Amino acid sequence: MSAKTIIESGKAILGIEFGSTRIKAVLIDTDNTPIAQGSFEWENQLVDGLWTYSIDTIWKGLQDCYADLRKNVKAEYDCEIKQLAAIGISAMMHGYMAFGKDENILVPFRTWRNTNTAKAAAELSELFHFNIPLRWSISHVYQAILNGEDHINKIDFLTTLAGYIHWQLTGKKVLGVGDASGMLPIDSNTNNYDAEMVAKFDKLIEPKNLGWKILDILPEV
Repeated sequence: MSAKTIIESGKAILGIEFGSTRIKAVLIDTDNTPIAQGSFEWENQLVDGLWTYSIDTIWKGLQDCYADLRKNVKAEYDCEIKQLAAIGISAMMHGYMAFGKDENILVPFRTWRNTNTAKAAAELSELFHFNIPLRWSISHVYQAILNGEDHINKIDFLTTLAGYIHWQLTGKKVLGVGDASGMLPIDSNTNNYDAEMVAKFDKLIEPKNLGWKILDILPEV
């Protein structure tokens, strides 16, 4: 089956990756062979001492990247993408995107590049008897708690960039097991967040009376 026929029949699959310097869209055929691509270059910004990408830039980048893909498909195959068999989203793992009940972001997206979480990562590594890197989401949220940031008790959902895009496109607050492992350690026997670490973290933050437990705000694996 030709690439054009695959595209026109809606059998092509779209993968979109949010990298640190470029958003890439790759269209693949039924044999997983790339048949078209598009891209958008971007750079993170240092705002109030933290590396971030704005919500507006995230969506502009996604739209421009997909528009570039469509332009290239038109030029190469003289057809339009009207239907897809599937869409997959990947992005920089880790980081911190916290949303309130109104679904608005509470503080600017904190990327994996930020290293302000040293105290949190060290305390959690000792508590869990497991190395917790500075960039993991659990380090970010606990550092915000240690800092006494006023948005903490307003968190309704905590996710990564990939989880955010997937949520906005599908309405589902989920994350693949690989990306989820960069939020909180995964138990390989259950393929879910480590229950013992979950319990330890909830006990640790209980005196803060935040109004949530960690599984209340994390995406489903």
